[in-house]
Amino acid sequence: MPKITIADNSFIKLHIAVFLAGFTGVFGKLIHLDAFVLVWYRMLLVTFFLFFILLFSKKLQKISWKDFGKMALIGSIIAIHWVTFYGSIAHSNISIGVVCFSLCGFFSALAEPLLLKKKFSLTNLLLSMIVIVGIGLIFSFDHRYRTGILYGTVSAALASVFTILNRKYSSTCSSSNMLLYQMGTGFLLLTLLSPIYLRMNPEIAIIPGNMDFLFLSILAIVCTILPFMFQIQVLRHISAFTVNLTYTLEPIYSILIAFIFFGEAREVTFAFYVGLVIIIVAVLLQNRNTFINSRSC
Repeated sequence: MPKITIADNSFIKLHIAVFLAGFTGVFGKLIHLDAFVLVWYRMLLVTFFLFFILLFSKKLQKISWKDFGKMALIGSIIAIHWVTFYGSIAHSNISIGVVCFSLCGFFSALAEPLLLKKKFSLTNLLLSMIVIVGIGLIFSFDHRYRTGILYGTVSAALASVFTILNRKYSSTCSSSNMLLYQMGTGFLLLTLLSPIYLRMNPEIAIIPGNMDFLFLSILAIVCTILPFMFQIQVLRHISAFTVNLTYTLEPIYSILIAFIFFGEAREVTFAFYVGLVIIIVAVLLQNRNTFINSRSC
């Protein structure tokens, strides 16, 4: 029986993370809070749970102010990414919001060589263009969701950037401590912005109901802490492009759930399904290439 290598473990963790992340869009629909308020609570709960977990397990680490600045930058990008992600769902539906996330691979193919000072990969660019074709087919079915698509595109660009930066700074401290500092600083940013946002949107509710709080807790623990810790660990062995391209499978899980529980299948056409197949093929091709290369090293 062949041994399970680091590469095997990394791919297993990556796909578990993607599967769990597939539920984030669903909770965005279930939780009856504005996108900004939802993300504020999400980051607050993640910070709260992680802090006490690390404190009681005696794994809480101090970092330098320089490293804290790096984590604050990533945390701020994550906060804005989530706000635009849930804003995309609010202005369209779960299917549109999560499919926009598939653009991560395209943005990564452009940004990773710049941020990590690597050579541009023609293969990555070609695979990204295949994904773009799939997304183009998906978005051709309806023009009502342009605002949601715009939010989703910004969200995907930000997601690709913070994933690349997580790879760049993955040796700063443990994955759980990195996540704690990122969530804490992201929460701080939203807190500082909240007076302005609430003044501009005085009608929004800021107190979650009982079910909202339950869903927020599940979102924080199951769909945030675990996937992000796995993602940071995986980035030490797999490129940010591969991680981001693999995350384009996240919409598949979210869309299936949306079809089953929210009846969104009625809103799509044959072109939507063709686009999804194209995206899946691109992801499988990249995973196969990266897996073969990592096994041969």
